[in-house]
Amino acid sequence: MAPFARGVWLVAGVVAVVLTACSPFYGWERDELYFAMLPPAWGYVDQPPLVPLVAHALGASVVLLRVPATLCAAASVVVLGLLVRELGGDRRAQVFAAVAYAGTAACLNFGHVLLTSTPELVTWPLVCWLVVRAELRDRPRLWLVAGVVAGLAAYVKLLVAVLLVGIVVGLLVAGPRSRLRSPHVLGGGLLAVLVTLPNLVYQSTHDLPQLRMGAALSEHNAGEVRWFMWVFLLIVLGPPLVWVWVRGIVELWRRPEWRPVRFLVPAFAVVVLFTFVGGSQPHYPTFLLVVLFAAGCAAGVRLAWPWLALNTAVSAVISLPLLPLSVLGSTPVPGINLLAADSVGWPEYVDQVEAAYAALPADERAGAVVLASNYGEAGALVRLGEGLPAVYSGHNSLADLGRPPDGTDVVVVVGGQVALLRSWFTSCEVVDRLDNGHDVDNEEQGQPVAVCRGPLRSWSAIWADVRHLD
Repeated sequence: MAPFARGVWLVAGVVAVVLTACSPFYGWERDELYFAMLPPAWGYVDQPPLVPLVAHALGASVVLLRVPATLCAAASVVVLGLLVRELGGDRRAQVFAAVAYAGTAACLNFGHVLLTSTPELVTWPLVCWLVVRAELRDRPRLWLVAGVVAGLAAYVKLLVAVLLVGIVVGLLVAGPRSRLRSPHVLGGGLLAVLVTLPNLVYQSTHDLPQLRMGAALSEHNAGEVRWFMWVFLLIVLGPPLVWVWVRGIVELWRRPEWRPVRFLVPAFAVVVLFTFVGGSQPHYPTFLLVVLFAAGCAAGVRLAWPWLALNTAVSAVISLPLLPLSVLGSTPVPGINLLAADSVGWPEYVDQVEAAYAALPADERAGAVVLASNYGEAGALVRLGEGLPAVYSGHNSLADLGRPPDGTDVVVVVGGQVALLRSWFTSCEVVDRLDNGHDVDNEEQGQPVAVCRGPLRSWSAIWADVRHLD
C-alpha cells in the first residue's frame, strides 16, 4: 500500500481556510435559523437531536455556527484520500482525488452551511472506508467500528440505515455472502442498534415521527425529486467528473482485487432506488457517490487540469457566497443553489415585521403575538428580532413548542399562511410584502405581512390546521 499523501492534508487545510473565509457572507440559512431556535431534546419530529444541539450551543454567530460544517468538509477530504489509498491508489491518485473533490458542489455546498446532511460528508465515506479496509486488509474487527460510527451517525440523520441496508443487499447480491454470518459483521450491526437505541426509543414512543416526516416530504417533493435526482447525480460532483465515478462503478465490479468490496455497487443502487421511490430529497446518493469517485481515482482515471479548474471555478461560484449581493439576483445562482437564495434577506424581512408590529396601537401591542408560516421566518424573527412579542409557528417541530395563548386577539402573521388564516379571523389586513432589497427570488420574497384580529375559532382548533410538516 502506498504511503498516505501529505498533499491531501494540504488540500483539506485549504478547504477549511476557504470555507472559514466565506462563513460570514450573505448570512444565516433558513435551516440554521431553525436549528438554533430548537431547544435541546432527545429528538424532534423531523430529525434526531445532534445538529440542533450543536446549533443551540454555537448559535451566537453564524461564523461560529459554521465551524462544524467547515470541519466536516475538511475531514471528508482526508477520508476520501484514505479511501483512494485503501483501494490501491498512489500518492498522485490521492492528491488528484482530494483536489478534484474539494472543488465540487458536494464539498463546498454542504460544507458552507450547517445542515443535517453536512456530517454525512464524513460519516458515510468513513463507514465505507472501514468496511473496505476490513475486507481488503483482513481486519474484520473494523466492522465493529463501522457499526459504532453508523450508530453515532444516526443521531444526525436516520438515513444512515439506508446505507447499512444497501451494504447488506450488496453482500447478498455480490458477496461475499459468508460475511452475513460473520460475528464481526453481525456484531457491527448490533453495535449500531445499541449505540442509537435512544433514537429508536424516541421514535417508538412518539408515533414514528420520521416516517410521518418522510411521507410529508414525499407528498410535497416526489414529483420533482424523481426526475431531478438524475440531474443532481450529474452536477453534484460536476459534469467533468461523471466519467471518474462511472469508471469507479465499472472497476469496482470487475477488478479481481476489488471483488471483496464490490458489494458497494449494489449498495449504491439501493440508495438510488430508495431516493427515487421515497421522493423526499434528491441529494441522498451523494455521500456514497463520493466513494465510487474514490474508486475511479484509485483506478487511475484522471481529468485534464484545465477541466478540473473549470469545474472548481463553476462549483465555487454556485456554492459559495462569492458574488456581490447587488448582482446575485440577476444571475442563475439563486435558482440553482437554494442554500444561497435562502441565506439572503433575513435582516430586511425582520425589519418589516418589526415595523408592522410597531405600527399597532399601544393597547393591541400589549397582547399581540407573531405567527410565522415556516421555520425560517420563525428562526429569523427570534434570532434577529428586537422588541418583538412571542413568535410561534406550526411548521415541523416548532408546532410542538406551543401555540398562542387563549385570549390572543391580535396576530401579526408572516408568510404564506396569511391566505389560510383569513377565514378564521374577523379581519386580516395585509400591511406589507416581504422584500429583501436585492431582487433575490427565494421562498419569502413577496410574501405578505398581515395583521389579523378577532379569531373566530379557538386557538386549539386554529393550531390543528396551522401545524404542518414539509
